[in-house]
Amino acid sequence: MCGIVGFTGVEQAAPILLRNLQKLEYRGYDSAGIAVECDGKIVSARAVGKLVNLIEQTEDGKTITGTCGIGHTRWATHGSPSENNAHPHMSNNNKFAVVHNGIIENYIALRAELTELGYQFQSETDTEVVAHLLEYYDNGDMKATVMKTVSRLQGSYALGIVCSDHPGELYAVKNQSPLILGVGINEFFFSSDVTALITHTRNVIYLDDGEFAHITKEGIQIYDEFGKEIQKKISRIDWSLEDAEKGGYDHFMLKEIMEQPKALKSAVEPRIINNVINLSEMGLSDDDLKKIDNIIITACGSAYHAGVVGGYVIEDLCHIPVRVEVASELRYRNPPMNERSLLVVISQSGETADTIAALKLAKESGIKTLAIVNVVDSTISKLADGVLYTNAGPEIAVATTKGYTTQVAVISLFAVYLSKLTGKISDEYYSELVADIKSLPERCQRVIDLNTKVEKLAKQYYNNQSLFFIGRNIDYAVSLEASLKLKEISYIHSEAYAAGELKHGTIALIEPNRLVIALACYEKTFDKTMSNIKEVKARGAKVLGVAQEDNKRIISEVDSTLFIPQITPILMPIIETVPMQLFAYYVARENGCDIDKPKNLAKSVTVE
Repeated sequence: MCGIVGFTGVEQAAPILLRNLQKLEYRGYDSAGIAVECDGKIVSARAVGKLVNLIEQTEDGKTITGTCGIGHTRWATHGSPSENNAHPHMSNNNKFAVVHNGIIENYIALRAELTELGYQFQSETDTEVVAHLLEYYDNGDMKATVMKTVSRLQGSYALGIVCSDHPGELYAVKNQSPLILGVGINEFFFSSDVTALITHTRNVIYLDDGEFAHITKEGIQIYDEFGKEIQKKISRIDWSLEDAEKGGYDHFMLKEIMEQPKALKSAVEPRIINNVINLSEMGLSDDDLKKIDNIIITACGSAYHAGVVGGYVIEDLCHIPVRVEVASELRYRNPPMNERSLLVVISQSGETADTIAALKLAKESGIKTLAIVNVVDSTISKLADGVLYTNAGPEIAVATTKGYTTQVAVISLFAVYLSKLTGKISDEYYSELVADIKSLPERCQRVIDLNTKVEKLAKQYYNNQSLFFIGRNIDYAVSLEASLKLKEISYIHSEAYAAGELKHGTIALIEPNRLVIALACYEKTFDKTMSNIKEVKARGAKVLGVAQEDNKRIISEVDSTLFIPQITPILMPIIETVPMQLFAYYVARENGCDIDKPKNLAKSVTVE
């Protein structure tokens, strides 16, 4: 999730580009760069780390002159954060500079082709192929050059392009990544997000997929994918303060789904030091943890579903029994707990009434307690013996998204830490798990980039009155949250079932054209899940399958597919949930629902 900006006008471009990038820093802060055209040359500056490093390097843009340029703030996907991998990327002849948000899916083949032609690559990114393709197809006609280049690209991309042979001109291209044009007086802009434009102009143009714009200080010309000039409506931005906080998204929920790579980074990165998990802030000693021989996890709603995933992960890694209980039930029971038990409570707000009551019950029994919460100094965080904060940041939408994924990430971190502490896993497996945990932000962004067709699938399936989610093992745990997310914001009846239970009654509900969403990412149970898919297909169901992206076996058995990247199986739920969140969001939007504030629901349930 990168941010791109562009400006052409009469003022100096660099300071404007930097200020606009500051508005987009939430979209990426691994590195940043700008490129400005001046006197027939392109001058660029790039810096690793937060945007402030680039601002200091360029003295707030004063060291780079020129009135036309592009900028980028990066969330690393292809290649580690480094100056070479930072945008903008230049062509070998230094005539073209490019910034990019998205994924060029066929970049490996293009890179090989261009290398064979003699082009030299300076980075590990997918974006650099665009700069070299522009040079390769350059015939002096910039419009034709851009069209030929874009025709070779596969994937999602928003591109900003500047060329030294065309002073004062920008080209902006959109395909499955957000890109908005800003219309001023003798100055024009493009950006990934309206927030970067609002201080300059409230007049904007929203590009559609396949369209590209030629931008000068005199105006904007927009073309369709065939090069035909088209007229676009100029929209007027009239935001309330709340709308402004949405960062240009229609709903807080969508914004928070898109923030998950950043939230996961905040949840895991500070706790991995020199490739070793460090939970010293937790408040429970290693001696306390070594005594544990059973764990009870309790929570409500989505936090309970995070706990269900946690139960699978802890038992798999630590080989100790785990019970996962709904807090409103646990508080009225007399569950067996002893001095070797650990109660783990999970809550986004830290103020959930039933969870607080269950925590107090455990405290009265004298057992150790660990809280996984988002809100610092909340009631639960103060009551528990140990605390791990999810660091998800504010979550405004009632239906949790980044709150859930960070809860699962943190409990997974805890499970890996405990398994290593108690000698239950090998050093090799530990290193593999730590590496995959560190990669969670990148893989989460990959999920978002992979599944651009979710909106189209929502349009296809939104009018179902009832549907089912099925899965086995950890896929089943994910299906619980997927089903809840759909029903709470779209008001469509949905249920999640362990796929192996279909024959025990549920299959009676399968009717022709009934939608079944089959989660089949867990490789150990994939063949069994495929058998269940065939069972519901035989009874006329429509099946939307979810699988790992290298698994093409599912395609022939289902009607539609969504994919996630490969990852260690026990960490899979963290990213597998994301396409289900997007599906729920777009279905709810098709149904005209109040997505951020679903009827009858509140963000934090503080009463019984």
